Amino acid sequence: MDWAGSVSEDSVVKGMEFYYGKEKQKGKFACLKLVALTALCLVLISPAESFDPLDPAGNVTIRWDIMSWTSDGYLATVTLFNFQLYRNIMNPGWTLGWTWAKKEIIWAMMGAQATEQGNCAKFKLKIPHSCKRNPQVVDLLPGAPFNMQFTNCCRGGVLTSWGQNPSGAVSAFQIGVGLSGTSNKTVKLPKNFKLLGPGPGYSCGPAKLVPPTVILTDDRRRKMQALMSWNVTCTYSQFLASKNPSCCVSLSSFYSDKVTGCPPCACGCQNNDTCVTKNSKILQENVTSPHRKSDITPKPLLQCTHHLCHVRVHWHVKDNYKDYWRVKIAIINFNYRLNFTDWSLVVQHPNLNNVTQVYSFEYMPLLPYESINDTGMFYGLKYYNDLLMEAGAKGNVQSEVLMKKDKSSFTLKQGWAFPRRVYFNGDECMLPPPDSYPMLPNSAHKLPTSIVLMATYVGFTLFFHLVVTFFS
Repeated sequence: MDWAGSVSEDSVVKGMEFYYGKEKQKGKFACLKLVALTALCLVLISPAESFDPLDPAGNVTIRWDIMSWTSDGYLATVTLFNFQLYRNIMNPGWTLGWTWAKKEIIWAMMGAQATEQGNCAKFKLKIPHSCKRNPQVVDLLPGAPFNMQFTNCCRGGVLTSWGQNPSGAVSAFQIGVGLSGTSNKTVKLPKNFKLLGPGPGYSCGPAKLVPPTVILTDDRRRKMQALMSWNVTCTYSQFLASKNPSCCVSLSSFYSDKVTGCPPCACGCQNNDTCVTKNSKILQENVTSPHRKSDITPKPLLQCTHHLCHVRVHWHVKDNYKDYWRVKIAIINFNYRLNFTDWSLVVQHPNLNNVTQVYSFEYMPLLPYESINDTGMFYGLKYYNDLLMEAGAKGNVQSEVLMKKDKSSFTLKQGWAFPRRVYFNGDECMLPPPDSYPMLPNSAHKLPTSIVLMATYVGFTLFFHLVVTFFS
């Protein structure tokens, strides 16, 4: 048979159209996959677009205001605003760095200082404060000489969160820049801004020109306008800060003897280099001769635990009343070399929309989305428990929270009474898996067991009587 002759031209044409149509569809799908992959990569590597669902607008804004021109440059005020609701910058404080666009130098500073002077050999008469092309600047320590101070300076770089204390969330310094140009057209904006707070985690976008800032004088009777202003926005990412979490959550309740601990290796796994036992000689040496205050970032000295976290948050469902229920919260520090000043704890739970009373902690509702009120921030009372001490007998703080029940949603079943998310000092803590939560005792499981036992007993009794009767 002539197979070639039996196939019509129309069939061949349709077959070719079908084949090439399939190939085109494959090409389209491949193109869509490539576009999706590219978009995902751009999202992941975007330097200044980190997103926190509980604080979507949180960021650190650096405002640079040129207040006057000098013979070869300008005099500017640089202000840092910590607009994050619950993430503070702890001791040893912030470090701000950038790269000059031209060959600028820093003639002088007030309220802060550059960490390195650099090579200023070409200057004979007046030596600049810093000649580094990529300077790094830190805040002055408390008690700095009066003639070196500036408004909102000299706190060692410590910034509280905007939610806890807005006045403590601002830091500023004055900088005199030379070899930069003396007009709005000749000044070039610095680039490659970097912020440490105090460690990694922040990524900064490029400097952007904004309308000149209007500043009130100290007596608030006169407004002064900057000659030129630009902003830099820095956002925080926990993934950039550390590959492991720094805290974990344990759970317990009055209706169960089970205590659900932190997941094993929640923040890393034990080895001789990462932790010490309570009776370790290293720990005794650390107590008798603690690390020097000049150490910028002392190496953590953690207590050996199965979770190896710096901090553990314990949530205990304590009481269940007719119209209210009570929770006890405890925060335990396992780091022998670090205490937490102005700490904060953020919890997400549906019943936080009905908080009646909080004992020995301050409380502030967080409303990132106005229609949802399920998130709140706890922090210490000033001069009472706002300092979480290093690991040891005093390395813990605790409180109780009384909440009014919402009869339409309240239940103790299926782990509803436990938090959905927990953040300590701005970092999300690892929760145990839901199937390990303390569960309500279920009487339904006990009933079949008792019935089976009773049926077994009755059956055995009847069988015994039958045997006795048969042999008698």
